[in-house]
Amino acid sequence: MELKIVFVDAFTDTIFGGNPAAVVITDEWLSEDLMQSIATENNLSETAFLVKVDAATYHIRWFSPLTEIAFCGHATLASAFVLFDRDPGETTIKFWAKAVGLLSVEKTESGRIQMDFPNTKPDKVEKIPDELVSGLSIPPVDVYRNSQAYFVIYQSESEVLSVQRNNELLKQLKPLDVVVTCRSETEKYDFISRYFWPANGGDEDPVTGSIHTGLAPLWAEWLGKTSLVAHQASKRGGVLYCSVSDTRVTISGDAVRYLSGTIRVQ
Repeated sequence: MELKIVFVDAFTDTIFGGNPAAVVITDEWLSEDLMQSIATENNLSETAFLVKVDAATYHIRWFSPLTEIAFCGHATLASAFVLFDRDPGETTIKFWAKAVGLLSVEKTESGRIQMDFPNTKPDKVEKIPDELVSGLSIPPVDVYRNSQAYFVIYQSESEVLSVQRNNELLKQLKPLDVVVTCRSETEKYDFISRYFWPANGGDEDPVTGSIHTGLAPLWAEWLGKTSLVAHQASKRGGVLYCSVSDTRVTISGDAVRYLSGTIRVQ
């Protein structure tokens, strides 16, 4: 069996930046074991698998090297980039995923890809887990959480950029991951973040679209604005353009193709 695969760098306009994702489109679902094996072999943050429902709707599933993921923003962006690239006249695509329902994705006039997600604003944590406090080298100012992660608030960019983590301790927070964030100290961005997910995918994720459905509502409230520009300050780095309403968060970004190829499996 031969399967077409495309590697895309998401949330960047430059090769080797942003977060790489692989995209595989099939007529029907592969077995879960095969999808997981492909994702493990790719060893990227996520591999997205798509099955067409109708002319402009696709079922989508996301796999990290370790497990299936409920929701992934950057691999959704990468998937939309591949589909828009195949049909340049198309401007709207819909994805359906079990955890988040129907997602609408548009290609804007600027060429950016805009994704419409549920607002997942986190709630403040009154009792911070010991594993979280001990697992980070810098104590948090505050901690919030939603169904995806703990949100650790810091006072400065230097803290976000320099914090060290103990992955073995953070793994004990499973199924939740950890994002650290602060207000940006430059005018270019509104806030910055880093995302650690040793329990579900790896060490540090380069750019995490899904977590910004929680980050953007927090910072929108604190900064008193609904349109924000975010920087995920990983080694590769990425930029996300966010717009917040009461129930939805739109996240836009650029993407570039890195590789197209063929998988051969028995």
